[in-house]
Amino acid sequence: MTQRSRARDGSTVRRVGLALALAVSLWLVGCERNLSDQRGFRGTGQIQLKDPGAVAALKDLNSIPPAEDPADIESPPASEVFVNVKVLNDLSATEFSRLMQAMSTWIAPEEGCDYCHNPDNLESDEKYPKVVARRMLEMTRRINTEWKAHVGETGVTCWTCHRGQAVPSGDWFMGENPAAPKPVMGNRDGQNRPAPSSAFSALPNDPLTRFLVTGETTATTVGESAVRIQSSTVGPTRANAPSVKSAEMTYSMMLYISGSLGVNCTYCHNTRAFASWQESTPQRVTAWHGLQMVRELNTQFLIPLTPVFPNYRLGPHGDAPKVGCATCHKGAFKPLNGVSPLPDYMALSGVGKVPAGTPTPPEPPEPAALAAPMKR
Repeated sequence: MTQRSRARDGSTVRRVGLALALAVSLWLVGCERNLSDQRGFRGTGQIQLKDPGAVAALKDLNSIPPAEDPADIESPPASEVFVNVKVLNDLSATEFSRLMQAMSTWIAPEEGCDYCHNPDNLESDEKYPKVVARRMLEMTRRINTEWKAHVGETGVTCWTCHRGQAVPSGDWFMGENPAAPKPVMGNRDGQNRPAPSSAFSALPNDPLTRFLVTGETTATTVGESAVRIQSSTVGPTRANAPSVKSAEMTYSMMLYISGSLGVNCTYCHNTRAFASWQESTPQRVTAWHGLQMVRELNTQFLIPLTPVFPNYRLGPHGDAPKVGCATCHKGAFKPLNGVSPLPDYMALSGVGKVPAGTPTPPEPPEPAALAAPMKR
């Protein structure tokens, strides 16, 4: 090869390298950059990263339909106009009709009233969706009156969960299909069987049954059903009772919560001391109340409806559909990005009937209590 040929080849390589470098630079400049949000003191790792593309993708899902026209304040009570009104009988007839129309938009925009009602006999309870809807109205009022420690003044409506679908996304059923092959030895507890509930990890894939149905209800009790990873004492004491399997179930639950809210661990926790409540964000207390709330909704409202649901609406274990964090949040750290239709439908803020024996929601934990081991 002559010197001129080598020089020409070297020049070609440099031009190709320069072109590649320019292309990479343009690609990097054109990339969408994540946005950061400092949620706590600097240096504590409490930073939330937001993907603008992911936020934009949820824009339509988090939109709210226009409110119905205001009701006539002079109309007579609904109980004097309609028959078999058991929950909303404290409303006027026009406010009742207005809410029914909104529910059609929120839950069954295509079927309309016929989804719950027999059009030839509106007072009939022959359709199961009407029986379920009545109980869900009681549940909604319960949330808006007794669980403000979690929902605040934003509250919830049927739209919060349903978003135009008769069956809301984010509902769930117990565990794996009972017909699935069983391991020859041991109980894998759903491990190494990736599922959305465990963020497709190798962790146990049914944390929701343990923590959102059968979890413990007292803050001082420690056991296999408590959300626990770190102990507060050294040695084989009762505070160290949770097993490795329990810790893995806890990690699985935390992954579910992160995915449901579209956040990472530092939305609630301080990375230097995950177990410390004093060094956590206020959202951790809000989440604590949320887990208590969801457990009550499942055990007091949804599971008792099991005999009402047809078989095709039950899970593989024959259990009723249940709610979780994803049912309301759907990838947003605040459902509907913190906006709610509730101010336009204050009828859903009324006091709803709850089953006898339903426990009173716990008061916000005191700082001293938060420092002790407790379930979430």
